[in-house]
Amino acid sequence: MSSPSITAPAGSVRPPAPDRRKPGTPRAMPLLAALLTLCIFVTDTFSPLNFAVAVLYVIVVVMAAGFCSRRGLLAVSAGCVALTLLSYMLTHMLSITDSATLRGLVSVAAITVTTLLVLRNHAATTALSEQARLLDLTHDAILVRTLDDTVTYWNRGAEELYGWTKAAVAGRTATDLLQTQFPLSRAAAMETLMQTDRWEGVLVHARRDGPPATVASRWSLERNERGQPVSILEINTDITDHVRAQEALNRAQAELAHANRVMTMGELTASIAHEVNQPLAAIVTNAETSLRWLARAEPQIGEARAAIERVVSDGRRASEVIWRLRALFRKTDETKALLTLNSVIEDTLPLVERELFSHQVILQTSFDPEPPAVQGDRTQLQQVVMNLVVNAMQAMSQQAGDQQTGDHQTGGLPRRLTVRSLRQEDGQARVEVQDSGPGMPPDGAERLFEAFFTTKPTGMGMGLSICRSIVEAHGGRIWLAETSPRGSVLAFSLPPAEEENAA
Repeated sequence: MSSPSITAPAGSVRPPAPDRRKPGTPRAMPLLAALLTLCIFVTDTFSPLNFAVAVLYVIVVVMAAGFCSRRGLLAVSAGCVALTLLSYMLTHMLSITDSATLRGLVSVAAITVTTLLVLRNHAATTALSEQARLLDLTHDAILVRTLDDTVTYWNRGAEELYGWTKAAVAGRTATDLLQTQFPLSRAAAMETLMQTDRWEGVLVHARRDGPPATVASRWSLERNERGQPVSILEINTDITDHVRAQEALNRAQAELAHANRVMTMGELTASIAHEVNQPLAAIVTNAETSLRWLARAEPQIGEARAAIERVVSDGRRASEVIWRLRALFRKTDETKALLTLNSVIEDTLPLVERELFSHQVILQTSFDPEPPAVQGDRTQLQQVVMNLVVNAMQAMSQQAGDQQTGDHQTGGLPRRLTVRSLRQEDGQARVEVQDSGPGMPPDGAERLFEAFFTTKPTGMGMGLSICRSIVEAHGGRIWLAETSPRGSVLAFSLPPAEEENAA
């Protein structure tokens, strides 16, 4: 490739012609090849040696491959053959012998075969150089390393991403250079690579300057013709901005979920007040009863003790109610722990008990006797159950009979809400919320979990969308299991905890 020319000032000496040698070729190489050619020709022509001196021209052809193009190499080879023939003519024109002719033919054959081999190698080298040039066009960081993690190839994308040049990383260990942070360990990644010839994962790499880079990394194992592993091709795609955007989205979703919880709890004010008032009223009643037992002429200590124990029990119950409410209102980061969906339902239903009573909804529950444990955030899963229950209750409250007569029948059928938990055949934990409302219109079933889609005149369309986000973040799924003119069944499932799978 030609180097850029330099424009000289007026009156100065004209700059030299561009250097057309291959990149990396020493300037003395063409001169050495020319001198060697001259020496071989003089020796072949004027020395009395009786062996094929012209065979040494193959050295010139090999040397020319380092600084000539394909056309130039053919010219050098043709020149060597011509010099061989010229030397033969000058030396043996008057006394042609079989041995001299044979030496000449051997020399020409050697030059020809060497030229063909060099041309073949030249073509392969050119193809590899072109492929390497194409790899430099991609924005992905591509590197090749040996099994001991030594870098042997480093493309331009890697230079731009990490800040180190090819020369700076040559011979260095990739893991030490990039300070790689693996999802599990490097040993685990290498084990998978050796077993499957592939590995994919998210890594964190250090840069020469700037903050660490998060990359989606893909490894491929190269094997030789005997099937032995020889090197690793690694392609890294920078996803730092994507990860930051996802974290910002998660924070926004958490803010929205918290706002939805506050709004939902506001709608259930009556139920909350009733749930808190019940143990407080019981505390007052039992405290007054214990005072009366103690105020008698002969204090009834046993009866008073029993009443005070009920006070303690009701006090704890009130404390648990307040704790549940604070947990739902609290704005905290996600905290996953081992739990069962039965306990989540049991913690949630008391908060909507009064609301169900005021809407004259018959609540039925069915719990799996041996529920699978799941890994989840209790507050978020309570929000899912509460949203589904409130959604079902509101669906049944939209009946014309409700609005006009306050009738607790929906088209002649009682308003019935069923919440059940069960274990699926695949071992996942499942919750179903079934109502006897008007059912889901056909055009709404597919959009049910979309943000801002609602079938209620005063709805925001965020409750079920938030439910989907929470469930999918827990590795599960949520869906409309069944719908009919007289009701719908919304269900969600979560995978069992890893501890249970291991067991």
